[in-house]
Amino acid sequence: MYTASGGLQQADDQLDRTASRLAHLPLLAGAPQDEVSLSGEAVALLQAKNDFQANLGAVKVGDEMEQSALDMLGPDYSPSRSRA
Repeated sequence: MYTASGGLQQADDQLDRTASRLAHLPLLAGAPQDEVSLSGEAVALLQAKNDFQANLGAVKVGDEMEQSALDMLGPDYSPSRSRA
């Protein structure tokens, strides 16, 4: 679950970096390299979105697995009692 949380943070960081680069592009994009930059940044945004969704799915599955394990242990389970 920690790996998925780290992945969520990385996707968020990628989104922030890409948004910052887009915000600093010239307003009038006349040169061909500007179009390439926009295409590259669009790909980066989509990748960040996909990464975020994948890691969020992993977090959800981890939560479901944890809840299932706790349900199997029963309502009287206490982690502190199992260590004694």
